[in-house]
Amino acid sequence: MSMLRHVEVPDRLRAAKRHVPRPVKRAVRRAVRRYGEHTAAQRALPDFLIIGTKRGGTTSVWNWLVRHPNVAPMFPSLQQIKSPHYFDIHYGRGERWYRSHFPSRATLERAAQRSGIRPLTGEASPYYLFHPLVAERVQHTVPKARLIVLLRNPVDRAYSNYWERRGSNAECLPTFEAAIDAEDERLRGETERIRTEPGYHSVHHDWHSYLARGRYVEQLTGWLDRFGRDQLLVMPFEDLRADANGAYRVVQEFLSLPVVEPPRLAHHNKLPVPPMSAATRARLVDYYRPFNARLTELLGMPFDWDR
Repeated sequence: MSMLRHVEVPDRLRAAKRHVPRPVKRAVRRAVRRYGEHTAAQRALPDFLIIGTKRGGTTSVWNWLVRHPNVAPMFPSLQQIKSPHYFDIHYGRGERWYRSHFPSRATLERAAQRSGIRPLTGEASPYYLFHPLVAERVQHTVPKARLIVLLRNPVDRAYSNYWERRGSNAECLPTFEAAIDAEDERLRGETERIRTEPGYHSVHHDWHSYLARGRYVEQLTGWLDRFGRDQLLVMPFEDLRADANGAYRVVQEFLSLPVVEPPRLAHHNKLPVPPMSAATRARLVDYYRPFNARLTELLGMPFDWDR
């Protein structure tokens, strides 16, 4: 396949936005969303979703894709939205609200007339993979969407997740070991409550599910039952880290996009963490070994995570 090249434009927007007063930002966002909802009937639904996992490279792949010349950003593009969290947190707002976040079909058609290719549009939320109701909701709303799943060594994923939560003041427990020891109690009954109260947002389920989110086989089974293997791209995070260009090519080919050669592929949301204790790592390697074996059997893919 021929390689196209696109030029990276320096992003000055983030710096400029810092100087806008917060009340002004909120007023503008409300006005834009009202306009988006008013024109929702003319707007597209997503062609692809990046559904997880947390701390698995979701933000990096999203940023790579949104810079592709044939991928349209969410509406409005100036807000640089990654996800409205519709299928996990805001499902009760309805499809009209969800559509308000995507470009109009006319915008996509004009782009197609210029380039000869209709742009794709999508979103990315790492909570989608783990939330127990999202697969059903996605199947109902966008049954033909292409789904990208990024999986990371669950031991490293859990540890990175803990330190991210500490950094955002969403975790009060002082050590990773204390957090994973508290997880069963924190999550007790939460999945069942989410299933029986669809509008309920569980803070513990969303924020403190360090070990549970790494049991990938439990999460993927439901997605595969609903969408099938061909509609899901499952990619190890370690592939992104070892060969970003190769991983990006695989993603583009999966989405049937023209393959572009980017000037550089930055890894986003990198988080330096202190070393994990050898005893804790050994404990978690043993914990995840049977889940990893079942995942390999389910997908027919080897994962070098048992160390």
